Amino acid sequence: MTAQASPPSPVGAQIRHWRTRRRLSQLELALEAEVSTRHLSCLETGRAAPSREMILRLAHRLDVPLRDRNRLLTAAGFAPMYAARPLADPAMAAARQVVALVLRGHEPFPALAVDRHWNVVMQNRAVPLLLDGVAPELLDGTVNALRLSLHPHGMAPRIVNLAAWRGHVLARLRQQIAASDDDALRALEEELAGYPAASGAAHAAPLAGEPALVVPLVVDSALGLLSFISTTTVFGTPVDVTLAELALESFFPADAATAAALRGAVDAMPAGTG
Repeated sequence: MTAQASPPSPVGAQIRHWRTRRRLSQLELALEAEVSTRHLSCLETGRAAPSREMILRLAHRLDVPLRDRNRLLTAAGFAPMYAARPLADPAMAAARQVVALVLRGHEPFPALAVDRHWNVVMQNRAVPLLLDGVAPELLDGTVNALRLSLHPHGMAPRIVNLAAWRGHVLARLRQQIAASDDDALRALEEELAGYPAASGAAHAAPLAGEPALVVPLVVDSALGLLSFISTTTVFGTPVDVTLAELALESFFPADAATAAALRGAVDAMPAGTG
């Protein structure tokens, strides 16, 4: 017998769920959304039906992800507001070109675009320079950037400061889970946390001269020791779910030797490589 999908939660229960996740009382949310506490209570218990405008107002105050704002609207009987087109959709051509331009413009340093589950959707020519020794199966099909970095058959054996980098990755992932309440991210976090932790002084000790305010990624590569500081870029005020969930991860050289090694390697690539 085929398993039946569970019905969506009532809109009031979803509003209460997001309010409690944001650690707001009914009074605090009511004040922020400029509604009465009594009315908010009635919405959460199902004794009153929210208007479309009220759902969007509460969702904005609760910083609900666009994907889940659509679920709120659908549960209340309204049409979803935000499209969720794949990046390959012709309507996304302009956004796709922007992503490609940013990634290519970051060369000779690595940069990649990932979706909400950290699956790589685009990358520039410098990224493969970091992947020597990675097991082929981790590069087949959908490639997950976090799994690639922490898997014992991925980059992990060559990340010099693995303990610090692992802690940074898991802490960031947990923050994302707290914000999104995404079950797939919970499963990914559980998987990554189960990978072997770094062992040995070389992996556990901080590097000499390591910045105090950031955790660098230090990789022992075929080009030598490469040290990076990473940044994340997102689209401003997106109205498409895919764009709202897309992030560009850019890696900047943390020292002159890293910059020089990557410039030489990328300059040596044939035109059109990547």
